[in-house]
Amino acid sequence: MEWRYVTFSPCFFFFLLHVAALVGQPAVAGTAAAPVRVGVILNLASATGLRLQTTVRMAVEDYYAAHPNSATRVELHFRDSHGDAVGAISAAEDLIKNAQVGAIIGPQTPAAAEFVATVGSRAHVPVLSFSATAPPLSPSDARFLVRTCADDSFAAAPVADVLRSFGWRGAVLLHEDSRAGTGIVAALADALRGVAGSVVGRVAVRADASDDRLDAVLYRAMAMAAAARVFVVHAPPALARRLFRRAKVAGMMSRGSVWIATSAIDGEDKLTTDDMDTMQGIILVRPHVQANAKVMNFASRLNARLRQENAGFPDIHDPPVSMLWAYDTAWAVATAAEADGHSVSATGETLLKAVLDTTFDGLTGKFKLVDGKLQAPTYEIVNVAAEGPKIVGFWTGKTGITPDSDSNTGNGTNKIVWPGRASLAGVPKAAAPSPNNGKELVVAVPVKHGFNQFVDVSNDSTITGRPRITGYCVDVFDAAMKILPYPVRYQYVPFNGSSKSYDQIVRLLPQKRADAVVGDVTITSIRMGEVEYTMSYTDSGWSMVVPVEARLSTGMFFFLKPLKTSLWISSLTFFVFTGFVVWVIEHRVNPEFRGTPWQQFGIIFYYAFSTLVFAQREKLESNFSRFMVIVWLFAVLILTSTYTASLTSMLTVQELQPTVTDASELIRRGDYVGYQEGSFVAGELKRMNFDERKMRSYSTPEQYAEALSKGSANGGVAAIFDEIPYLKYFLSHNCKGYTMAGPVYDGAGFGFIFPKGSAMASDVSRAVASLTEGEEMARIMRKWFGDPGACDKQGSGVGSPILSFWNFSGLFLITGAATGLMLAVYVVTFPCRGYDTKDAKSPTSSKRADEGSVPNGADAKPRSGAGKGDEVKARMEQREEEDDAASAPEGKASLNVLMKGDERKG
Repeated sequence: MEWRYVTFSPCFFFFLLHVAALVGQPAVAGTAAAPVRVGVILNLASATGLRLQTTVRMAVEDYYAAHPNSATRVELHFRDSHGDAVGAISAAEDLIKNAQVGAIIGPQTPAAAEFVATVGSRAHVPVLSFSATAPPLSPSDARFLVRTCADDSFAAAPVADVLRSFGWRGAVLLHEDSRAGTGIVAALADALRGVAGSVVGRVAVRADASDDRLDAVLYRAMAMAAAARVFVVHAPPALARRLFRRAKVAGMMSRGSVWIATSAIDGEDKLTTDDMDTMQGIILVRPHVQANAKVMNFASRLNARLRQENAGFPDIHDPPVSMLWAYDTAWAVATAAEADGHSVSATGETLLKAVLDTTFDGLTGKFKLVDGKLQAPTYEIVNVAAEGPKIVGFWTGKTGITPDSDSNTGNGTNKIVWPGRASLAGVPKAAAPSPNNGKELVVAVPVKHGFNQFVDVSNDSTITGRPRITGYCVDVFDAAMKILPYPVRYQYVPFNGSSKSYDQIVRLLPQKRADAVVGDVTITSIRMGEVEYTMSYTDSGWSMVVPVEARLSTGMFFFLKPLKTSLWISSLTFFVFTGFVVWVIEHRVNPEFRGTPWQQFGIIFYYAFSTLVFAQREKLESNFSRFMVIVWLFAVLILTSTYTASLTSMLTVQELQPTVTDASELIRRGDYVGYQEGSFVAGELKRMNFDERKMRSYSTPEQYAEALSKGSANGGVAAIFDEIPYLKYFLSHNCKGYTMAGPVYDGAGFGFIFPKGSAMASDVSRAVASLTEGEEMARIMRKWFGDPGACDKQGSGVGSPILSFWNFSGLFLITGAATGLMLAVYVVTFPCRGYDTKDAKSPTSSKRADEGSVPNGADAKPRSGAGKGDEVKARMEQREEEDDAASAPEGKASLNVLMKGDERKG
C-alpha cells in the first residue's frame, strides 16, 4: 500500500484549532450543567394557555441569561390538560412516570391544581400552582403543593375595610359554586365580624348557569339584601361579567346599590365599552402590582414573541397578576434548583425545601412563601368609571385604606363613582344590613302590677285589636330603632308570666319564642350567659329608702359649725396681721404701745382681738393706723353679723335626718324591710344575711309609702330596698318624709335583650349611646318622670349653708389691701421721721404737747437733754397729774399738782 503525504499550510492548521475550540466549549459547558426536569401543565388550546406557556419559557430564559454560570439547567416539559381536571391528572402522571420530572408547574385552574397536587404528593413531586387561590380540601393529601399565589382569604380584610369605611355593616356574597369560590366565605364572615358587620346572605352560582338561572340568583340575592343593597362578587372573569350584565338588566346596578368584586374577575382580556358601561361604579379589590419598567419590559417582549410565534395573536397591555405569578413561579423553580444543586436523580423533598426557602424580587414584588403560600400582598382599590378602571386607594394590613401607596396612615379613598353615576357625595346610605333579614321581630314585654311608668300594658285595644303598650322603656327602644342604619319591623307582645320573676321572660329568647325583650329587665351576670344585653340606658346600682325625722343640731363644738375651717384660719390670720401692723406704726409715737417685749407682744393680740367686740381702749396717734383700723372694724362688723345670723339659724331650724343609714343596723335590730316584687334584690338581701321572714314584697309606689309610714313595729317596714331608677321615681313623687340612705350597691342597670350572638345587640347599644349623648333621652325622662328638679332633695333640711373663705374673699381682699398699703406708706416715709418724734399732723399729739406745760411754775425737763428712761418716767408722771386734775375738785386739783411739782423738785 502506498502512503501519500499531504502537506497543510500553517493557516489551515490554525483554522482547525479554532474550530475544535468552538466545538469543544459547549460540550464542556453542557456536561457541567446538571439538568432539572420540570413539567408544565396548561390548557394549550386556549389563548391564556399559550400566553402562560410563553411566560414560563421566558422566565427560565431570563433567569439563565442573568445567571450564565449556573450549575443546573431547568428543562421544561409541557403537557396539555385539554381544559379539564381529568386531562390535568393524566398529564401529571405522564410527567412523573415517563418524563421523570422533579417538579410540576400548573395547571391553570384551581380545581385541576388540587387534583394534580394529590398526584404529586403521592409521588413526592412538588407542585407549584399559580392558580390555587383556595386551600386544598385535604391538606394532608397535598403536602407537596406550593401555592405561589395570594390566598383568596387575604382579600376578605380589605373588602371588610371598604365596607367599614363607608359605614356599611354587611353584604350579600355571590360566589362561584366551586372549591375556589367558597374559599373566601369563612374569611369574609370573620373579617366583617371584626368590623361589627356580617354576611347577611350568600348565593352560589354555577359557572355554566344560564341567563334565567342567573336572574333567579340575583333576585334571591336582592331579597336577602332587603334595604342593604351591598353585594360582593367572587367569581371568575367570564362568570362575573355575565352576572353584572344580568344585574343591570334587573335594575340592580342603579343608584343606591353597591357592588364590590374581588381579583377573580380581573382577566387578561381588556374590558370592552359594553363591559365598562355595565360595570360602571363597581369597586374592584385586587393585589397591587407596581407598573415599573421591569413589568412593562416583560409585557412588551411577551407581545412581540407571541406575534412572532402566532401570527395575529392579540396583544395585552397590562398582564394580569396570574400571568406575573406564573413568571415568578418558573423563576423560583430555577432559583431553587440552583441553590440546592438539584439533579434528575435527587429526591423531591430537597427541591420542595429549596423552593419554600426561596426569596427574590419578582415581577409582583417580594417573592416569599409563608406556610406554603405567597405572603399577603398590598391590595389596590379600583373604581370602574366611564373612562375605564382607575385606582382610588390602597390597602395594607398595617395602614388600612389610604388614597396613595406612600401614605403611612389610613385616610380613606379618593373620589369614587357609584352605580347610577353617583359621586362620592352620593354614597349609598341605605347600604346597611338588617340582621333579621327584614323579618318582623317579636318583642316580648313584661306585664307589671306597679311602676307602670317603665312598662305599661293596658287593656285599651287599639284599632289593630292589640293591647296598648307604653312606658319609658318602650319609648327608649322605639327611639333607638329609629336611628339604626337599617329599617327594623317589630311587634310588641305582652308576657303575663313575669310578675314573680323576670327570669321566665328572659328564657323566651333561648327557647326562640321571642326575638327580643324590652322592659325594666336588670342586667345580671347569670342572664348574660344565656342572652345578649345592650348597654344600660338607666342609672345602675341599688340602695334603700328610709323615713326621715327632724333633729336639732347639737354638739360640744357646735359653735364652730357656721364657718368652715378655711374661714376660721383666715379670720385668725387677719386678726393677728392687723394687730401687728398697728403695733409697727404706733409703738414709736404712742407710749401705750410700749413696754417690755412681753407687754408689746400682748398688746398686739389684745388690741387685735378686742376689736371683735369693739372694746379697744388704746388711743391711736397715727392717721395711717386710724384709717387701717376703720376698714378692719367694718370687716369685723360683717363677720360677726354673719356668724351670729348663721348660728341662730342652725339653732332654730330643724334638720331632716334619715332614721337609719346602714343595712347592718337593720339586721341588728331585726327590723322588717321591703323590696319590689319579682326583683333580684330579694336574693341580694338574703346574701346580706337578712332574715327571709323579715322581708316583705310590694308592687307599687303607694305601697312603698304606706309601709314606710307605718314603720317596722306597726306592720310596715323600716326601709325599702330597690334599684336606683325605681327609688328616684318614688322620691320624685314623695318629696316629704323620705330619703335615699346608705351605700349604693353595684348593679348594671336596665338593658334590652337579644338572643345570644345577635348582631343587633351591638347596633342597639350604639343607638342607646347616641340617645344618651343627645337631648332625646332627657326628653323621654321628663315625659314619664317629670322635671328632675321639681322635688327638692331630702335629707339635708333647710338649714343655713356653712360659710367658707370664698364667701368673704372680697372683704378680706379689701382689708388686706388697706392694711398693706398703710404699712408700705409708713415704711417708705419712715426715714423722714425722727427717732421719737410724733406725727405733726396728729391732733392728739398737738393737744398733749400743749398740756405738757405744768401750771404754777412746775418745771418741764427739756427732751433734748433727757435720757430715754427719764423721758418715759416724766411722761408717766405728767399723765398721772393730768388724771388727778381731771378727777379731783378744782381747788384740790391745783394743790395736788403743786405737791407733785414740789416732789419732783425735791
